[in-house]
Amino acid sequence: MDARIVGWGHTPFGALKDKTFETLILEAAAEALDHAGLSASDVDAIWLGHFNNGMVPDAFPSSLVLGLDDALRFKPATRVENACASGSAAVYSARDAIRSGRIRTALVIGAEKMTSKNTAGVTEALAGASYQTEEAGVTFPQIFARFAQTYFQAFGDHSETLARIAAKNHAAALDNPLAHLRKDIGFAACNTVSEKNPMIAAPLRMTDCSLISDGAAAMVMVADDMADDFPRAVGFKAAVHVNDFLPMSRRDLTRIEGAEQAFKRAFAEAGVTVDDLDLAEVHDCFTIAELLICEAMGLAETGKGAKLIADGATAKGGRLPINLSGGLKAKGHPVGASGVSMHVIAARQVTGTADAMQVPGAELAAVFNMGGSGVANYCSILEAVR
Repeated sequence: MDARIVGWGHTPFGALKDKTFETLILEAAAEALDHAGLSASDVDAIWLGHFNNGMVPDAFPSSLVLGLDDALRFKPATRVENACASGSAAVYSARDAIRSGRIRTALVIGAEKMTSKNTAGVTEALAGASYQTEEAGVTFPQIFARFAQTYFQAFGDHSETLARIAAKNHAAALDNPLAHLRKDIGFAACNTVSEKNPMIAAPLRMTDCSLISDGAAAMVMVADDMADDFPRAVGFKAAVHVNDFLPMSRRDLTRIEGAEQAFKRAFAEAGVTVDDLDLAEVHDCFTIAELLICEAMGLAETGKGAKLIADGATAKGGRLPINLSGGLKAKGHPVGASGVSMHVIAARQVTGTADAMQVPGAELAAVFNMGGSGVANYCSILEAVR
């Protein structure tokens, strides 16, 4: 028994001042059920991926979706949290429940309302996803700046490479009507420190950092023997979750070794290599993260990803297009929603329904979502089964 993704929903990402956290959950869930052609009464259980840590006062939000339809009353609902990988944690929890035979139909939602706090408040909330004994008071831009600093010390200044990644993802977001920032900023602007692009945590500039966003995404998953009842079905060729040490002091910051392990195990489980992939949606919370993930998946050796980026191998039409949605960098990063959103985008790609983002003939897509500083690592390989 395995799970199939048979429907999905996705709100716009952005500074959605007119949308409450509850409204985002309800809108994404309603769209997913409608897309699957199911009613609320068909749902066996609900999972909500949500980080929060003070960004909204809703500390017990798992049952908010029950407000969508009275038929959801008394359904089991669980909130899942694993930092910025909370969305994928919810997806994996629902899949496990289906595989166990305990349920047959799951509604999975990832949601976050970040703009209720100012930038300082969001920064403080996100900082809770680090090792407080050693990293308390260190912001996440500063944490990923440590990766960049270590990488640059080992392999030279790759600020231009990071600017190319930012420019690529901003250009890609033009094809995604749900993206937070649909603006082609261009390499020159991304590579220049200016009033509009200040240094946030050297060497990371504002254009190297993902956005503070609101948004939600949702999926309906069913047992595989039910898949013929739906017009579309996407399967998990692999789904791997590994956790690394929380303290950064215990890790090599020129790499994200948890990502390496997740991809290695996912490729082995799926019986594929990186060369078999048609596209990937990966966790570019900062541009240095995308560079390290490219190396982690085996597109380039450690320290040698710059040529890959410069040659356009990860851009639209390249060897392996990465983050054609705009990624967290430009699509937006409402942290609890990101993992579900990536799975939705990948599912759309392999079913040929990604519209302007579509990779022609895409059959195999990778999703990589991580929590914290490369601590919780989730890698899915998705394929259309019909």
